[in-house]
Amino acid sequence: MKTSFWKIMAASMVGFILASIVSILLFMGAVGSLISKFGEAEKVEIEKESVLRLDLSLAIPDRTPQNPFESFNFDPYDMKKITGLNDMLRNIERAKEDESIEGIYLDISIVTCGMATAEELRNAIIDFRENSGKWVIAYATNMTQKGYYIATAADEIYMDPQAWMDFRGLSAQVMYYKNALEKIGVEPQVFRHGKFKSAVEPFLIDEMSEANRLQTLTYLNSMWDHMLTRIAETRDISVEELNGLADNLSLNSAQAAVDYGLIDGLKYKDEILSMINEKIGNDAEEDINFMSMAKYNTHFKTLKIKNTGKDKIAVVFAEGNIVMGNGDDSKIGGDRFAKAIRKARLDEDVKAIVIRVNSPGGSGQASEIMWREIVLAKKEKPVVVSMGNLAASGGYYIACAADYIYAHPNTITGSIGVFGLMFSGEELIQEKIGINVEVVNTNEYADMGNIARQFSEEERAYMQGMVEGFYDVFITRVADGRGMTKAEVDEIGQGRVWTGENALANGLIDGFGGLEEATTKAAELAELDDYSLVEMPKAKDFMETLLEDFSMQTRMELLSQIPGFNTTAYQQIQDFIEMEQGVYARMMMDVEIK
Repeated sequence: MKTSFWKIMAASMVGFILASIVSILLFMGAVGSLISKFGEAEKVEIEKESVLRLDLSLAIPDRTPQNPFESFNFDPYDMKKITGLNDMLRNIERAKEDESIEGIYLDISIVTCGMATAEELRNAIIDFRENSGKWVIAYATNMTQKGYYIATAADEIYMDPQAWMDFRGLSAQVMYYKNALEKIGVEPQVFRHGKFKSAVEPFLIDEMSEANRLQTLTYLNSMWDHMLTRIAETRDISVEELNGLADNLSLNSAQAAVDYGLIDGLKYKDEILSMINEKIGNDAEEDINFMSMAKYNTHFKTLKIKNTGKDKIAVVFAEGNIVMGNGDDSKIGGDRFAKAIRKARLDEDVKAIVIRVNSPGGSGQASEIMWREIVLAKKEKPVVVSMGNLAASGGYYIACAADYIYAHPNTITGSIGVFGLMFSGEELIQEKIGINVEVVNTNEYADMGNIARQFSEEERAYMQGMVEGFYDVFITRVADGRGMTKAEVDEIGQGRVWTGENALANGLIDGFGGLEEATTKAAELAELDDYSLVEMPKAKDFMETLLEDFSMQTRMELLSQIPGFNTTAYQQIQDFIEMEQGVYARMMMDVEIK
């Protein structure tokens, strides 16, 4: 009996060891495959009669990531490299003069980018079409509103005959967690300034406040009106008619989209390919040399093209939530960002700085650290800000000191307000779980913030005082940067969210434009004719991002496979859980605009 037991035990141990070795080898094989696929750029040659293909189904960050798991997928045959907006815009600009590129094919069946990113891409495509003499064709198996907006930059728009087209107006959805927290016995401890500061509303109430509803409707109307105006310009349909189509749900079939003049025709994919072949002079069934954004970008990187100008403009990217410390390529670490600005300021060859902000805000202290470095840089060389989809709260805090601020009409900005958020699990811990927490303090308030109890009145007053003090600092920074009084800033502040169009009217920005316009303005302010661009902070290398991000990306991929699991809600709650104690300048919980 004993002998049998030890035999089974030994066999189990051997099996476990072998399984572990196999798992490690499989993982190393996967890593090796990724390194060969993502780590080193293969040389890409561009053949004559190529077509640049824009597939907008992947996320479009402001900057091309080095992270091999940014587009991770458990299907090894369905892995695509993400290309950032910075390289997309450069590629479209290069394609205007590239004799090998015949035209652009827009694949817009799925569009995942933000509204301002869509605007910037649309502007670049219109410029390509008008100034290159080349064609642009857009095609979708199904058409979303954002996809259609981008498609209207093309010469021709086609859909699959059985496709549907979404054209109903914009809708914002916010999830509220108050009832869920009550059920588990958790109570939020909130301190805020600003009647429009709705970042913490989902934890306090179970429906949208009137102030939040007002600001949300204001910026949605602004974005929708802008979209319709631009669509009307390219499709020769009035704004009134477009609104009528949305209000009456008139686009109930693909044919209806043709009948009302929103698109040019219905075609199957093979017919689109035949049309492209005809345009480039190929036989109808011939394979088309489609050049993806990633491949086209790799081609220019392997050429090692260098600008000849010694003078430089530093383009500093600030994308994601603002956090203390170094952050990463998806979070703006106050220390890492400040170091990049400092390096650009001290580099004598850098004559101007462009800061690309795409952030809902975050840590107030980190925002202050970054603001300080921007102010120091501004004393020595021009600083211009380009706002992306979001430059709100802490995102606006770091932008307000610049010499000039650009945004798109549909950029979300403002949200000049402050809050502090902590949680009390007193009911959960003591009543529902039955745990008794005993505390020993040297001083009366030594355990302030203890999750096992609520704040006292004195502690609430202390925290509210911190929030009020930081709000005063915030509006002072904006007033100094924008040449306004604190009272004027407070009038448009109070946590209220604006679109870029609103922000231009109330003085929070200086003009409409993207990265290109911001760079041109920086060169103008620095009186530069010949210059090169340098992107900062330095992107983390392959192994750094592999070790940092594999576990999180894998976890999110696994969670997304659970039926009914809401990854958006999970990510929102994670963002708030990760917040350190202190004061935050952040806009509302991520709003999903459809």
